Amino acid sequence: MSTTTIGEAARASGVKVPTIRYYEQIGLLPAPARSEANRRHYEQADLDRLVFIRHARDLGFDIEAIRTLLALHDDPAAPCASADAIAEARLKEVEQRIRSLTALKTELERMLGEGRHGRVRDCRVISVLADHGKCVHEHH
Repeated sequence: MSTTTIGEAARASGVKVPTIRYYEQIGLLPAPARSEANRRHYEQADLDRLVFIRHARDLGFDIEAIRTLLALHDDPAAPCASADAIAEARLKEVEQRIRSLTALKTELERMLGEGRHGRVRDCRVISVLADHGKCVHEHH
């Protein structure tokens, strides 16, 4: 059975060394075997788990959601409904963020479109930033 060091695990998984240690500390990644010199040695299953965690983080899942998804991953016979619910909740968060970013984009375009290249006293950007009431959207 082949094992890798923490540095090799970091390169193979795309997860930084301090983050790997953190995942071990909070229990997302089991503590690896140690050499006689007390160096961590990771197996392929550990690397696969790190890749899973990194991908879930890239998709914006929080640590507790990842913890649950890992538990589901470890029990292939479990129903998929819990995983679906977690993904649906994340999708709703993303959709809300898109709405918020769209409102922000609209507000920035409006600020820029209503007065460019004059003096600061006439600058729409400064005026809107100084008075949120001049914004079109309440939340952005």
